[in-house]
Amino acid sequence: MAKTSAVRQERVPREVMAAPSRPQAPQTVSANLDRLIHERIRLGIVSALAVNRSLTFNELKALLKTTDGNLSVHARKLEEADYIVCTKSFEGRLPKTEYRLAAAGRQALEHYLDHMEALIRATRER
Repeated sequence: MAKTSAVRQERVPREVMAAPSRPQAPQTVSANLDRLIHERIRLGIVSALAVNRSLTFNELKALLKTTDGNLSVHARKLEEADYIVCTKSFEGRLPKTEYRLAAAGRQALEHYLDHMEALIRATRER
């Protein structure tokens, strides 16, 4: 038979258990933030493609220092949203996946950057 020990449980006031409150961003700025682009890897993909005509899968992977699977999942989400265009081809016998930023992706990035700049301004004014 296993030995069990009695554990004394103390009541913790609800106020202590609640998560600490953080200052909230102005509602108008944060409500319009594009959550699809806001994720770190996806923001990296869109940003890298904004300053390059196109990048291969391996170039993006090295640039973002991520894994094949992670890059694939995030790139697919951006592709499904029509933010990026994926072109698959072969170089000799080797498959080549190339990405470029679509017009909708460029516009989404511009809006995202506008919102981030507004958030920064609002934060500094406080």
